[in-house]
Amino acid sequence: MKASFGDRLFTIANVVVLGIISIVTFFPLYYVFVVSFTDSTEYLTKPFVLFPEKWSFDSYHYLLSTDAFVRSLGNSAFLATVGTGCSLAVTAALAYALSRKRLRGRRMILLLILVTILFNPGIIPNYMVVRELGLINSMWALIIPALASGWNVILMKGFFDSIPAELEESAAIDGCNDISTWIRIILPLSLPAMAAFGLFYAVGYWNQFFNALLYLNDPNKWPIQVLLQNLLISSSNSELTSDAFMKAPPTETLKMAAVIIATVPILAVYPFLQKHFAKGAMIGSVKG
Repeated sequence: MKASFGDRLFTIANVVVLGIISIVTFFPLYYVFVVSFTDSTEYLTKPFVLFPEKWSFDSYHYLLSTDAFVRSLGNSAFLATVGTGCSLAVTAALAYALSRKRLRGRRMILLLILVTILFNPGIIPNYMVVRELGLINSMWALIIPALASGWNVILMKGFFDSIPAELEESAAIDGCNDISTWIRIILPLSLPAMAAFGLFYAVGYWNQFFNALLYLNDPNKWPIQVLLQNLLISSSNSELTSDAFMKAPPTETLKMAAVIIATVPILAVYPFLQKHFAKGAMIGSVKG
């Protein structure tokens, strides 16, 4: 069918508008990337760098050679790996149990989970709970209170509801108990769900900032986002500078390099989960 003049005009307008939005969205990322690799001499002598004549890894080398920055990366990696694993285990186990109609008190538990979604207790009650548990200044203060999201539990429950009950009956005939069935039958079928929620949890733990400010008093336990915030608001952060500060790259290039380092790990994980992510993102949305 031949497109009319109005259809062609609409298509052109769409391309132009979306192109402008793409450029506006991409340019800050490009500028951060370029400045992080710009030689310090060129950056200091030019008011604006868009295409650097000389590329340099000095900012990355300097940041990765400081104990504070490397330590904060390790803290964030610990949160993202251990926290994501624990959260997936708790979320999947709770969602699977709630998807089985034989569970006693199932409706009451679902109601309590729904209450946690609708009503947030606030900062002070959360802080009091963490303090009473003795988790202040502990990395577990960022993991245990965030082990499971009520919304994620309900979505994953919808996924488990779609798994035929006949699979469990067949496993029971073969001698599997409930735990064996969950580990050997249900979890392998849940890779799309686990990949989607794993990415959500990993991003949340990697970007831990406000809770880290509340619960962590020791700078040695700060995740990368807290250290990055200190770098962004201070031109000479004592945690990152050494006695040879005068030899360090310009502060702006350090900031940009820190942003790139803090962003790349999460971006690098996505391609490995992409084949599961599209399917997992639609969990529980369609019933057949």
